[in-house]
Amino acid sequence: QVQLVESGGGLVQAGGSLRLSCAASGGSITGNAMGWYRQAPGKQRELVATITSARSTSYVDSVKGRFTISRDDAKNTIYLQMNSLKPEDTAVYYCGSRWWGIAYWGQGTQVTVSS
Repeated sequence: QVQLVESGGGLVQAGGSLRLSCAASGGSITGNAMGWYRQAPGKQRELVATITSARSTSYVDSVKGRFTISRDDAKNTIYLQMNSLKPEDTAVYYCGSRWWGIAYWGQGTQVTVSS
């Protein structure tokens, strides 16, 4: 059973920064594409950033130039560095991936950006 545990969320003023972490256990992230997602109140979950096993990255347009996804396979952990945060970035942030054809998600970490 794979478990993903996110951490690093919190309350920050607009323009501030946060670094989210997602630690995996029960399965290795090596070879897996990993993703960060977010869900704001009343909205659908959206894909924010992805990183492949080859460290190729992609981002939703709204965070390009502000967010950076990275991974440390030795620590079985991925990260999301979020800079220049905006109130519209407020959401619960989740990491996710697939192992053996099954999608796994963490419990999420709340990010709140005040104006």
